[in-house]
Amino acid sequence: MTAAPPRTPRVCCGVVGAVDPAAAQDLAQGFKALADPARVQLLALVATAAEGEICACDLTGPLGLAQPTVSHHLKILVGAGLLEREQRGRWAYYSLAPAGLERLSAALRGTVEAT
Repeated sequence: MTAAPPRTPRVCCGVVGAVDPAAAQDLAQGFKALADPARVQLLALVATAAEGEICACDLTGPLGLAQPTVSHHLKILVGAGLLEREQRGRWAYYSLAPAGLERLSAALRGTVEAT
C-alpha cells in the first residue's frame, strides 16, 4: 500500500479576510482576556463608570471577589490592551482603551488589517 500524496488545499475563489499570524496572536490575546465572565463584568463596569474611569477599590463589591482576584483580572485586561491603568497614590484607576476595543470590534466585523 502506498501513501497517498499530500492534499493541497483547494482555493477556487481566493481567500478573503485572512489574518496574518502576528495579528491573529494579538487578537487571540484580546479575545482570551474576555473568555472569563469576571473579566467581561469588569470591562462592563469600567465602560459604564460615570467618570469614564473607576478605582480598583470600587470593583470588588459588585463582583463579590477578593481584591487580589480582581487585581489579577484587571492585569490581564490591561495586558490585552482593553483597559488602561493610572496609578494615583495607593489606588489604581482604570478606563477603557479605545484602540484595543476597536481592534477586537474590527475583527468581529471582518475588517482586520495587517499591522
